[in-house]
Amino acid sequence: MILLADGGSTKVDWRLVDKGLELKKIVTKGINPFFCTEEEISMEIHNNLLPALGNHHINEIHFFGAGCANAEKNEIVRKGIYKHIPASQIEINSDLLAAAIGLCGRKAGIACILGTGSNSCYYDGEKIADNVSPLGYILGDEGSGAVLGRLFVGACLKNQLTEGLKEKFLSEYNLTPADILDRVYRQPLANRFLASLSPFIVRHIEDQSVRTLVYNALKDFFVKNVMQYDYRNNEIHFTGSVAYYYQDILQQIGSELNISIGNISQSPMDGLIEYYSYS
Repeated sequence: MILLADGGSTKVDWRLVDKGLELKKIVTKGINPFFCTEEEISMEIHNNLLPALGNHHINEIHFFGAGCANAEKNEIVRKGIYKHIPASQIEINSDLLAAAIGLCGRKAGIACILGTGSNSCYYDGEKIADNVSPLGYILGDEGSGAVLGRLFVGACLKNQLTEGLKEKFLSEYNLTPADILDRVYRQPLANRFLASLSPFIVRHIEDQSVRTLVYNALKDFFVKNVMQYDYRNNEIHFTGSVAYYYQDILQQIGSELNISIGNISQSPMDGLIEYYSYS
């Protein structure tokens, strides 16, 4: 029996798998060792994961998560899990490796995440062999939900959107320009606030001012990230909510730049299930 986890700071998607069959899907609160202690992780496992798992005997656990970037942080997660699920094999790896495995399997390729943040890597079929640092939503994270939100509210407050769209947005989210500045500059987790505006952007993607903004942001991701790898000889794969909802624009940009687009998924989980079921 295998337990897979695709984890972020907000939530963790767990799947219990046996011989390629998904037995259970469980969602718990986010687990990120940069923000969670071993004890907090242990409590989340005990209170919310264990009751949902039932009496299944788990042999392997493969946890992929945000913040799982080095041995010290990974050990925090491993200990928090092992305390309640003493599986013989517990592997902790980054969410970027989850994307690479879920998108590419055992083949080489360029794997990209476009979600709240963005990231990318060259995956050689076994491991991440090269990575362009994403740098976060202030210095980088091109094409991410946070950056799309930042660009959108900037265009909104500088009156660069189609007439009437600014008023519609502020009314729908019950925001004023002062509220937006406060959320971005004074309150914590500005990136999550900015990314939370994505549903409005998606619903208005046919508006030319919005589509142009999204197109330019995604093309920026290609230029500053994808095109630093050997993109001529590898397919480019994408996962994450932004990639999923704007896949037509990704395909358009790929065609214009003569870049081959491969898999596009909302989550890497289906690919992870297939990979570990037949490893």
